[in-house]
Amino acid sequence: MGFSKEEKSRRILRGVKTVFFLIAMLISFLVVSAPVFFAIADALLPSALLSASLSSSSSPPPPFFSLKTLSSHFNNYDFRYSLIDIPLISIIRSAVIICVYSFCDGPKLSRGPYFGITMICSVSSLIFVSIKASFVFSSSIPREGYVAETALFISSLVLAFAHVVVAYRTSCRERRKLLVYKIDIEAVSPHLFHFLD
Repeated sequence: MGFSKEEKSRRILRGVKTVFFLIAMLISFLVVSAPVFFAIADALLPSALLSASLSSSSSPPPPFFSLKTLSSHFNNYDFRYSLIDIPLISIIRSAVIICVYSFCDGPKLSRGPYFGITMICSVSSLIFVSIKASFVFSSSIPREGYVAETALFISSLVLAFAHVVVAYRTSCRERRKLLVYKIDIEAVSPHLFHFLD
C-alpha cells in the first residue's frame, strides 16, 4: 500500500508549503507584536542581569526580589555605585510605552503620541543611563560582577534604542495601512475627536 512517486512529491510539496506558511505567520505575528515583546524584554532582562551581577559579587546569592533585599538597596542608594535604578528605569519606560501603545489605534499610531512618547522615554533613559555609566565605570579598580554590570548597561541602552526603532517601524506600517485604504490621516483625526466628544 505504498504511495506512487507523484503522490509522495505532492505530500512533500504540501508539507513544504505548510512549513513556509507557518513560518510566515510566525514572522508576521512577531512583527505586529514587536512593541509588546520589547516591552516585556525591557522589563525582565535588566532585572535578571542585575540579579546575576549581585549574585556574582557575593558568595551566597541573595534573593533579589525579596522585600528585604530591595529595601536595603533603596536605603543604601548612591547614584555613583548603586545599580537598582537601571532596572527601575527600564520597567517604568516599558510600562509607559506599552500603556500608550495599548491606548492608540491606527491614526494615533501613525502620527501621534505613541512615537513621541516612546522617543521621549527612550532618549531620557539613554541620557540617564549614559551619565550613570560614566560614574559607575570611572573607577579603575576592577570589581566582581563587572561583566554582568556591563551587560546591564548595554542591554538597557540597546533596548531603549530598540523601542525607538520599533515605534518608528510601527508608525510607518500604520501610515502605509491608512494610505492603502485611502484614508487621509488629517481628515480622520478631527472626526475621531468629534465622535469621542
